[in-house]
Amino acid sequence: MKTAESVPPSNGPEGCAPRNVAIIMDGNGRWAESHGLPVEAGHREGTRALRRTVEAAIDLRIASLVVYAFSTENWARPETEVADLMEILSETIDRELPDLARQGVRTRFLGRRDRVEPWLHDKMTALEESTAELDTLQLWIAFDYGGRAELVGAARRLVEEGVPAGEVDERAFVDRLYAPELAEVDLLVRTSGEVRLSNFLLWEAAYAELVFTDALWPDFGADDLRAAVEEYAARTRRFGARDLR
Repeated sequence: MKTAESVPPSNGPEGCAPRNVAIIMDGNGRWAESHGLPVEAGHREGTRALRRTVEAAIDLRIASLVVYAFSTENWARPETEVADLMEILSETIDRELPDLARQGVRTRFLGRRDRVEPWLHDKMTALEESTAELDTLQLWIAFDYGGRAELVGAARRLVEEGVPAGEVDERAFVDRLYAPELAEVDLLVRTSGEVRLSNFLLWEAAYAELVFTDALWPDFGADDLRAAVEEYAARTRRFGARDLR
């Protein structure tokens, strides 16, 4: 099991490729506005970008890809937009993700499960179960996810389980996150020119290399992901140590 005490798999000198990548998919609304389209059209175009990016990740031999699809804060958006997002997720499960499964992509959802409609919850569960044995790429869809909520939940579970203070360490904490088996993030990419984490993977991305691109998410594709990977490969990760070369 991957824990916070483990060394990330792509730790090493310049030229190493990231094994575990996360993406904050941002810019759907601005893309739609720039094309004179409703926000819904931007979200739908974003699902096409997701498919392109997952297929590019396979080609780049990335092992794990985490995408930020819907945050805990997104519930505050207009009801019509939230309803559209739920419908688009359903359509993505029906139309896009099965094709990716045929390429060996295992899909899992990261975040809360108690606030979606039962019919959508059932679809999410069925997809996870049907792809459980696939191992070409692990696709994690962060849905109804918030980093602070995840950390608070882990702390609450430690208290509820009566774990003595002296036994609380990083391993104990990781075991109570949403997905203890989720690998630490090597590379985190955010699209649309924004330069912030927006409450995403606060624990798992503690030592991630950050890359920000001006591309709006619906325009993102294989070349953009490859450029981010190349930028990552040009860096040296030290994890707090000093490079004495």
